[in-house]
Amino acid sequence: MALPTLTPEQRQAALAKAAEARAARTALLSKVKAGELTFAQLLERDDDIAKKIKVSQALRAVKGVGPAKATALMEEAGVDEKRRLGGLGAQQRKKLVDALG
Repeated sequence: MALPTLTPEQRQAALAKAAEARAARTALLSKVKAGELTFAQLLERDDDIAKKIKVSQALRAVKGVGPAKATALMEEAGVDEKRRLGGLGAQQRKKLVDALG
């Protein structure tokens, strides 16, 4: 399926919207990194910003979890490396929260 042709104004609006979404996700992850928000609280959020964060990014934002540990936790919970928070099942969420517990 071909992408629709956008006018320059539509393209600028789409770019601005994407930049705003990235900034919001970054701000949310920085709260996790600072300890203001726990991983479990991040999973409980029901907004589009939180749902579109990759699980690996969210895990790496937790203090003491690097790329290797994040990968190991995801494999243990049966989570694909490209999965986003909104696509996690109840059991996967529970396993990840318990592993970080």
